This record gives sequence, C-alpha cells and structure tokens, in this order.
Amino acid sequence: MEDGLAAASKWAVFIIDAMALVVIVVGTMEAFVTGLWAMFATSATIAEGRRVWLRYGHWLVAGLTFLLAADIIESTVAPTWDEIGRLAAIAAIRTFLNYFLERDLRDESPAEVPT
Repeated sequence: MEDGLAAASKWAVFIIDAMALVVIVVGTMEAFVTGLWAMFATSATIAEGRRVWLRYGHWLVAGLTFLLAADIIESTVAPTWDEIGRLAAIAAIRTFLNYFLERDLRDESPAEVPT
C-alpha cells in the first residue's frame, strides 16, 4: 500500500512540476514578446510596460503556487528527516517569494496604472 502511495505521489509531483514549468515558460515568453513590443512601439506608454510586468507577476505567482503544491505532496512520503528539512526550506522560500510577489501585485493593481 505504501509503495503504491509513494509511486502515485511521485507521478503527481512530476505532473504538477511539469504544469508549473509550462506556466512559467509561457508567462516568460509572453512577457518577453509583449515587453519587446512595449519597449520598441512608438505609441507604447510607461503604463503598457507596467501592465506587462504585472501580468508576468501573475504568471509567476501561479507557477510558484504549483511548485509549492508539488513540494507539499513530495513531503508526505519523504523517508528521512533530512529530506523533510530540505523540502521545508524550499517550501518556505517559495512561500516567501509568493507572498511578496502577490503583495507587490496587489500594490500595483491595474486600476492605479495611468493610461
């Protein structure tokens, strides 16, 4: 039973990590393309650039949330205290990054960005 649970959690972690990778890569590509457009477009304003970074921040928050979920699942079957400690440190760092990124996004809401 435990072996089956360990195998299922490994697959779940793999799939969730892949989902996080897709979210982060797609968000990064979108930010790159729209950022280049905003940088070189003659009609682009500072507000356009801020919108690009706000949207990118939302992508990163989503990716970090998926990665944190994978860490939580992975810690349920961690065999040693050393591995649990490592996962806890990674989860704490990701939670810290996620918290401050979300706070910055809330502070820079699109309603405050002049058009």
